[in-house]
Amino acid sequence: MDGPTSGSALKRFLPLGVLIAGLVAFFAFGLDEHVSVAALKENRTALQDFVAENAVVASLVFMLVYIVAVAFSIPGGAVLTIAGGFMFGIVWASGLVVIGATIGATCVFLAARTALGDVLRRKAGPWVAKLESGFQENAVSFLLTLRLVPIAPFWLVNLVPAFFGVRLGTFVVTTLVGIVPGTVVYASVGNGLGATLDRSGSGPGSDLPAGGAAAAGRSGAAV
Repeated sequence: MDGPTSGSALKRFLPLGVLIAGLVAFFAFGLDEHVSVAALKENRTALQDFVAENAVVASLVFMLVYIVAVAFSIPGGAVLTIAGGFMFGIVWASGLVVIGATIGATCVFLAARTALGDVLRRKAGPWVAKLESGFQENAVSFLLTLRLVPIAPFWLVNLVPAFFGVRLGTFVVTTLVGIVPGTVVYASVGNGLGATLDRSGSGPGSDLPAGGAAAAGRSGAAV
């Protein structure tokens, strides 16, 4: 009995464990130092040349990086979106980010639902069942609000619906639609970054176009 049960538990928790391990490895290897506007400034010429020569490949690589970043809940989504706007322009970057972020968020949602959803419902009993019912009845409006208004971290909004039995389709659609406004704001900041980087700045926020940092901070996006 222990063998099959242990094996089933391992399969259930493996996806979530992989995502957590990836996040730990990201910081352990110091990769967070490369996700910054300063790093973008240092590599701007190489990035622009690569995009000019390999537009399709660059787009696919960028979207894959975004999927991985969101799936592993790696901080720096704002910088990645700004980089996308810088490399691809507002419209194309926004499309790549929305698709990549939605796929990455769905990975987290499915991993959490598989690993913890049933366990939490069984342990918490009737209280969670009532809360789950209320959450499901208003899932679309509730999730859209959480996506549009950054009152909770992006990674947390990926997890919570999994615990309350939100349908996959509802989660995907509300994520896809809800992150568009914030994504466009960040991408527009990146689109204007090239000219700004040509000017010397003295403060930590001087590499962003005027008002860009403030606008980005007020907008919901995959960060």
